Amino acid sequence: MESLVHRAFILILIISRQQQRVIAASSPPTPPLSLLSSRQAARWSSRISSGCVRVAGRGRPPGVHLVAQGQFRMLKVPLGFIKALQWFFAIFAFSTCGSYSGMFRMAVECKNRTESDLSIEVEFEYPFRLHQVYFDAPTCKGQDTERLFLVGDYSSSAEFFVTIGVFAFLYSTAALGIYVFFYDKYKENNKGPLIDLGVTAVFSFMWLVSSAAWAKGLSDVKTATDPDQVITLISACETDGNNCREVHDPVMSGLNTSVAFGFINLILWVGNLWFVFKETGIIAPFMRAPPPQEKPAAPDAYGQQGAYEQDPYAGNQGGYQPEYSQQGYNQEAEFGQAAPTSFSNQM
Repeated sequence: MESLVHRAFILILIISRQQQRVIAASSPPTPPLSLLSSRQAARWSSRISSGCVRVAGRGRPPGVHLVAQGQFRMLKVPLGFIKALQWFFAIFAFSTCGSYSGMFRMAVECKNRTESDLSIEVEFEYPFRLHQVYFDAPTCKGQDTERLFLVGDYSSSAEFFVTIGVFAFLYSTAALGIYVFFYDKYKENNKGPLIDLGVTAVFSFMWLVSSAAWAKGLSDVKTATDPDQVITLISACETDGNNCREVHDPVMSGLNTSVAFGFINLILWVGNLWFVFKETGIIAPFMRAPPPQEKPAAPDAYGQQGAYEQDPYAGNQGGYQPEYSQQGYNQEAEFGQAAPTSFSNQM
């Protein structure tokens, strides 16, 4: 299973590198933005930031053309990155549980050593129908043996957990393909995000139920396959003089890991609900910024100061207020007829 995951990652790297080569070979050289107009500079900036250039399909295989149009930058944003993590951890969840097989060993020593069996192996595996697992134990009465069966059927919780993991893996694969190659159609009419939100919510609930059920089922499997518990089923162990003991315990680390991966998937799917919900646009009307407040327009010239600010000295005050409309300072207005107007009047 690890080799398949390793090959999948190598294939993704090869595809991404091929896309970069195709884009670099087909994209026209970028002119200096300082030599362009503001509209042309904004257009080139948007093309550079998008990272994807439309490639003509002439002379190229359909697969290369599809890869060239893929928006692999979606894997860097939380929506695509978390989906990739869901795909990755779903594989480990169902593989660690579905591929498990275990074994434990016991020893029965009879009074007569020739009737003893010091290596009784009991093997069990997924889907843990333990009531169908049997072993032969000596009766310590001659060479006779008895066939005994383990107790319990825990296939329902184990199969349910593996089924949810497989379907989560398939849906994550399809969602990643849509994010990368058909994101524009995904956003069209807002149907894609709404469907994605509903499916993500369902899988979040299913991961919760399946992980909790499998955790309880695993606890029962450990109890049913405990050698000390199984020894109580052997009738020869109840006779005085016979000695029964465990030789090897089953290794449950793989099953413990599967439960851990199940709850990790639960956290990933619940956390991804927020990012999928933002894609629906339902919250957009509630996140609009308040309208900017209108500020008074700046004056066109310094001479228009009186339009918005009054001169504090322009009121009805008795200070010195010369009139500039006439020539000079109009001294008659200030001093009246006190001064002579001509030399002849002075005579």
